[in-house]
Amino acid sequence: MEAYKKEFVDFMLDSQVLKFGDFTLKSGRKSPFFMNAGLYVTGTQLTKLGEYYATAIHNTYGDDFDVVFGPAYKGIPISVAVSIAYSKLYGKEIRYCSNRKEAKDHGDAGILLGSPIKDGDRVVIVEDVTTSGKSMEETVPIVKAQGDVEILGLMVSLNRCERGKGTKGALDEIKELYGFETSAIVSMDEIIDYLVEKGVIDDELNSRLDAYYEEYGVK
Repeated sequence: MEAYKKEFVDFMLDSQVLKFGDFTLKSGRKSPFFMNAGLYVTGTQLTKLGEYYATAIHNTYGDDFDVVFGPAYKGIPISVAVSIAYSKLYGKEIRYCSNRKEAKDHGDAGILLGSPIKDGDRVVIVEDVTTSGKSMEETVPIVKAQGDVEILGLMVSLNRCERGKGTKGALDEIKELYGFETSAIVSMDEIIDYLVEKGVIDDELNSRLDAYYEEYGVK
């Protein structure tokens, strides 16, 4: 696993964004781990988060895109942080754009905030994590409605490596349904291997993780 991925795992733990325990997800699944990107709240944390995303996007999709789109709500600060990081790390000005949950009818009116998306733009979507891919049902039509644009790919911070709505992983289902690439800064498989090696995940927790993936993992 690349050094920046290991650093990112340590960063998630230090920020208490990634936790192990007993959690009930929105899907109703009982999970031995949980990730909450809403806990990135300081300037230092958001700076680092943007740099990890920018590095992963650069390594996966390159630099030939124009806009980073972050779906409301957690995607909004991520998209801003990524655009700042891209300028700092790669000297390229990437515009950020996000959506509002409710359209604004005065001043800066409309459903979008940040940069408009226009014909010819290539877009990378950023999210914190996706379990079922449901958010893409809202996000993709919003982006496509802005004109003749191309969605280059989706980048999330964590691939949970579990089934979405069917038998495939959520990221694979999104790729199959919408036709664009999907990727993550790090996968749960990589995290488990790394933290077992470091001694952070003990035998008891590892057994619980194995049981969870036996039930919900991608076969």
